[in-house]
Order: sequence, then C-alpha cells, then structure tokens
Amino acid sequence: MDDNAVALKDEVQLTDLAAQVGDRLRRQGWRVTTAESCTGGGIAYLLTSVAGSSDWFEEGFVTYANRAKRERLGVPPSLLAGVGAVSQATVEAMAEGASRQAQAQCAIAVSGIAGPGGAVPGKPVGTVWFAWCVGGHVQSECFTFPGDRRSVRLQAMAQGLKGLLSRLPNLI
Repeated sequence: MDDNAVALKDEVQLTDLAAQVGDRLRRQGWRVTTAESCTGGGIAYLLTSVAGSSDWFEEGFVTYANRAKRERLGVPPSLLAGVGAVSQATVEAMAEGASRQAQAQCAIAVSGIAGPGGAVPGKPVGTVWFAWCVGGHVQSECFTFPGDRRSVRLQAMAQGLKGLLSRLPNLI
C-alpha cells in the first residue's frame, strides 16, 4: 500500500472514531472543544470532518506556543516554567481553560513531543500528555508513542478521541 493509501485509511478510521464521539455528544446534548499543541488542530479537524458536527463542536484552540497556552487558556506562567508544557498539570490546566473559555461541557487537551527533536531527560520523543474535562471532571494520562512525527501525531489524535469516547456517558 502506498503512502497516500495509508494516509487515506488512517483518516477514514480516525473520522469514524470522531463520528462515534459526535454521536455520544449529540445524545447527551453536550458540546466539545479542543486544546491542542503537538497535534496542531488535528483533533478539531477530525471532529469537524463529521457531517453535523456544528451540533456538538464548539471551537478549537491550537496553543502551540507557551504564550498561547497562557493567554488563550489561562495556563499559569509558573506552571509552564516549573513543569513545562508537556506535563500532567499543564494539560489539565489546558482542558479546564478550554472548557471554560468555550463554555463547553467537554474538552480534549493534548501536549507532547512529536519529534524528531525536542526530547529532554524523562520526556523522550513520542511522550504525549492528554487531559479530558467531561462535565467539570478532569482526568489525564500520558502515553509514549513509537514512530516518526507523523505516526506520533496520528496516534495522539486517535488516543485523544478514544479517551474522550471512553469518558462520555453511553446513552442508548
């Protein structure tokens, strides 16, 4: 399979996952926002690729720079200086800030090191922190994904969606 076919297959699978998220949000009557760093808006792109997403997608924040995390999401400068952008505390603050700013019941936040550079001691390339704010409750997880920059970003987008899906009520 050539690279274009692989990319199309990846996007179709990720869009299907986004559609599942959208279905749950619609049934719950909730809206979602994203706060993304290493995925560069990829999760918002996937969510808005779903027809009818205007019913449940509020807005997305691409806060790649620390200044943007501070100014757009209210992440405290002391937090960024102390633990860095790729940390549990930072993504939790991003998720809370995005949910508050967008007035959405759900938020997905992601910050990581997609590579090829950027690794620091204790945070290798592929380290990605996630936080999900659902109904005012925040949960976070860290993953280390293998592969090149594209692969890390795709895996991060998938995990962000899967993490939200697993935390949403499953109304019938």
